[in-house]
Order: sequence, then structure tokens, then C-alpha cells
Amino acid sequence: MTTQILIAGFGGQGVLFAGKLLAYKGMYDGKELSWLPSYGPEMRGGTANCSVIISDTPVGSPIVDKPDVLMVMNLPSLDKYENAVNAGGKIFVDSSFIERKVERSDVDAYYVPATKMAAEAGVPTLANMILLGKLLKETKVLDFEGLEGVFKKIVSAKRADLIDANLKALEIGYNYKD
Repeated sequence: MTTQILIAGFGGQGVLFAGKLLAYKGMYDGKELSWLPSYGPEMRGGTANCSVIISDTPVGSPIVDKPDVLMVMNLPSLDKYENAVNAGGKIFVDSSFIERKVERSDVDAYYVPATKMAAEAGVPTLANMILLGKLLKETKVLDFEGLEGVFKKIVSAKRADLIDANLKALEIGYNYKD
């Protein structure tokens, strides 16, 4: 089984970190994978996206042209990538920033007010983790268990105090009922 995932938004929304977490979790679970970050000229505020491929067999190319799963955190990303998603795919939308609905009827769309939920939960910078939690629940591409160990691998020692907040945000998204 191979799942191609595209995560997109503005720089500073944690798009690349969300992809990196998926990639490391895939490695942790013994999967074959690829993680390809892409961002505009600005680190904060420019566009950013990353492609993640998680597979049971070796990945031949890191390019995701037709994602099975799309996670978008801003309207320009939904406008740009909605039509690229494979029929039968899943689209996860941060409905705090994106008011319009997915126009396609051949995909499953999930609307999560992730930015609003993050602010209400006291973790205002972790909307990416809330949306990712929902993605993990609905796609079952990777197990939710074992994420703490993955965070300990990818979060630097000086930011280790943020691991619990990230896990809390993932759990909020995982348990969100839309």
C-alpha cells in the first residue's frame, strides 16, 4: 500500500514540520518513505508545502503530482491543489482560514477549525498538529501510538518542553468530531 500526501500552507504554519513528523513516524513504523519540502523565498509568510509518500514498498520518486491525501492550511493552497487529489482521496481543511467548501464530490473533505481550536487550547502555534491529528485518525496511514518517541527524535533538546504541547494538539485533532 502506498499513500501520497501533500501538506500546504503559508510559511510559519508548521507545514514542513508536520510532513517531517509523518516521515519520521513512517520510519519508526518500518515503512518506506519520502519527504520532500518546498518553500518560497520567505521563511515566514511565503508559501510552503511538502510531499510525503508512505509505502510498504520502496518509493521510486519523491514527487507527489496526484496526492491521495491533501492537508491545506490556507485558501491559496486549496485553490491550487484541490483538483490534483485522486478521486476517492481525502482533503483536510483548516476551516479557521478557509471559508469555502471543497467543490469536488468524488473526495472526502474534513473541515477542522484548527487555528481557532489551537488558540482556545492555549497552543496557538500548533494548528498544524491539530489538523495532522485529524488526518491520522481518518486515513489510518500510520498508527497514532508511538508519537512521543518520534517527537523525542525530531525536537531539539532546547525545545523539548514543547513535546507535551504538540502531543496535546495532535490528540485534540485526533478526537475532533466534525
